[in-house]
This record gives sequence, C-alpha cells and structure tokens, in this order.
Amino acid sequence: MIKIVGAGLAGCEAAYQLLKRGYRVTLYEMRPVKYPPAHKTDGFAELVCSNSLKSTAEDTASGLLKAEMKTLDSLIIKAAEASRVDAGGALAVDRAKFSALTEQILRSYDGLTVVREEVTSLNTDEPYIYATGPLTSDALYKDIERKTGQCLHFFDAAAPIVDAGTIDSGKAFFASRYGKGDADYLNLPLDKYEYEAFIDNLVTAQTVKLKGFEGKEVFEGCMPVEVMAKRGRDTLRFGPLKPVGLYGPDGGRYYAVVQLRKETEKGTAYNMVGFQTNLTFAEQKRVFSMIPALKNAEFLRYGVMHRNSYLNSPSLLDATFRLKSGGFTYFAGQFTGVEGYVESAMSGLFAALHLDRQLKSLPVLLPSENTVSGALCRYISSSAAGNFQPMNANFGILPSIDVKDKKLRKKHYYIRGLNDIILFKEQLLKEEV
Repeated sequence: MIKIVGAGLAGCEAAYQLLKRGYRVTLYEMRPVKYPPAHKTDGFAELVCSNSLKSTAEDTASGLLKAEMKTLDSLIIKAAEASRVDAGGALAVDRAKFSALTEQILRSYDGLTVVREEVTSLNTDEPYIYATGPLTSDALYKDIERKTGQCLHFFDAAAPIVDAGTIDSGKAFFASRYGKGDADYLNLPLDKYEYEAFIDNLVTAQTVKLKGFEGKEVFEGCMPVEVMAKRGRDTLRFGPLKPVGLYGPDGGRYYAVVQLRKETEKGTAYNMVGFQTNLTFAEQKRVFSMIPALKNAEFLRYGVMHRNSYLNSPSLLDATFRLKSGGFTYFAGQFTGVEGYVESAMSGLFAALHLDRQLKSLPVLLPSENTVSGALCRYISSSAAGNFQPMNANFGILPSIDVKDKKLRKKHYYIRGLNDIILFKEQLLKEEV
C-alpha cells in the first residue's frame, strides 16, 4: 500500500502512475474537512489560479514539457486535452470538467482508496508521496519544518473571472494577435484617456493586508497587476495589456487592450488574462469596472492572493524527488519548487516512477538533461540552496544548442528533448518487463 497526501495535480498524477502499475494507493485529501485559502471545491486536481496550462507550441519549453508528459502517458495531459476550451495556442481547460474527468479516471481503479482527512505529520517509515502543494496546511508545514529544518515561501495571486453575459459586446471583439490562429481571445480596448485613468486608480487602490508580505516575496510569474503597474505607467502596455498585433473589426489600433480567455467550455465565463491581484473585492469591482467593456460586468470570482510554501529542495531532495535522508519518502508538486500546473504534474509522475523502481530494487533512471523534465529534476536537487527559487519550464535550464537563428534553435530544443524522452520511455518499458 502506497500513501499519497494531496489530491492536486501532482498527487493525482502520482496516484495514476502507481495504480496502473498494480499498486494499491490510499489518497489523502483534507477537503472538504478543511479548506486551504484559494480552494473553492473538494474536487480532485482543482485549478486555483488560471485555467491555462500554457502553450502547446513546438518552439516553447512548455510545449516540449507537455509532449514529454504525453509520451509518458500523463493523466493530467490526458484530462486536459479532453476538457480543452478555445485559447489559441494555449492548453486551457474547463475547470469543472477537468477536475471531474481526473477523478473519474482515478476512481475507475479498484486499488484506490480515498480518505478525506488532514494529514498533520511527516511519516518517513512507509512509502509516502507528499503532494500537498503550495497551500500545505499549517500543521503539516510546521511538522516538516521541524523535522527537516527547511521550508520557504512566497506570495502568489489569482485573477478574477467575469460572467460572459455581462460584458458589453459592443466594446469588445474577438481576435488573435496578428490574425494568427483562431480568434479565441475576447479583447477589451482602451484609449489613452481610459488607460491613464485606469492606471491612476489601480496604483492607489486598497489592497488586502497580508501578514509578512513584502514585494520581494512575490513570484514574478504571478505578479499582482497593481504591483506591476507601480513599476511604471506603461508597464502594463508592454505586458498583459499590450495592443501590438491586435486590430478591431474596422482595422483600428488601440492604446491598450485587456484580453479575456474562456473559463468554461461553453464560454459562459471569462478569465482576465494577467490580472492576478491582491486588491480588496470592493476595489476590484470599482477599478476593473473602469475598463469600458466591463462597466456593468458581474464578477463570478474575485482575484485573491495567498502565501505559497515550498521546500528548500536542494538541501532535502535528490533528483528523484526522494528525501535525501533515506527511506521511501518522496515529495511532489509545487511544494518541491517546480512552478506551474504541468511542472507540478511532472514531479508527481516522476516521484511515482522512482518510488516504483525503488520498491522493485531497480537502479535510478533519470531522463536526460536535454528534456525539460530531466532539467527540472536536476534543478530542484542541485541548485544553490541558499538562493533557491521556484522554477518553471524554460529553455534556459537546458544545455545550449549552437544555432544562431532563435526560432530554429527553439525547434532544435524541442526535437532533441522529445527524442530523448522517447529513449527514456523505451528504457523504462524494457526494465519494467
């Protein structure tokens, strides 16, 4: 019997990989007995921030990581593709459908037992995978910190979701940037006067007071929009509100453009892209309603900010996500210092594969450093422990390729990584027979 703590993306992925290999798995999830901040449901694999799993393009590191995961039969990629909503080149999902499908697949295995209770202590005497996520409960966090002496944290934020039926369609238009691909994003234009007024109110709006919050502790990948705006009046125009390549129905160009992405398969709700925020709910309603198309909009969910916890993994974990002190204790998910939905699932997949091999007395087998998976496994175990920061998929952590043309170089990264993960899979299958 293998025990997994946490039914998020990493925990579900780990459970799937072990169940299909014939193990009996007990999956612990404290919801609905106890809810972490930001969680709204008790469903498996709940997405608490964006509903996008990022790009699938073959010239991106996130695209390569998805291809690697799909090659290794990832549950999360399988469920995401089956619950996909239109989002251009990104893999975005209907949250409810994605969660339900993930749970349905796991519950189809007789070897799964689900226990709804909070786990409050670190057990190093039995096979365990701790995939409790960045919102690990205080009791467990403190016990891990007490027993290992190593835990860190940063602040993260989520964006608001808008009722599609309350958006002023006369002040919005569907289009893709430069007209490439399908017009999956809803664009809300602002002229210079509207943008300037919006910025003036955004940077002075009231925020929620967070204990111990300092700007330096905000993860760059989820920077609150109001913090970003304070870096300069045009920062948003060169970031999430950039108008470049977006033209209205009459061919017009705009000073700034807010983009919305489908939140549900039927398009009944939209996510405000790049609008992670720590504003109070009242201020979100007031300030975001200054965007012309959102003047009378109803917000189905306001943005929130919360503290994310993670391990000082280089001091604690090896490249298999196993506790260096020995035993059969593994960690997975964003708690290990990987950042992002697919990255989190990847760590769950590999923690399960390595635990399986350890139980079968097989040697450690890592994917090559040319793969995003292999590079991230090495990053969390070998970075400088004194300055360890969460990391997501990017080509910068891969061995360089001497190709001058940027686009061609990225294509080479993709081909090299995909070839290597196929070789890794073949080696896995050969040894599992």
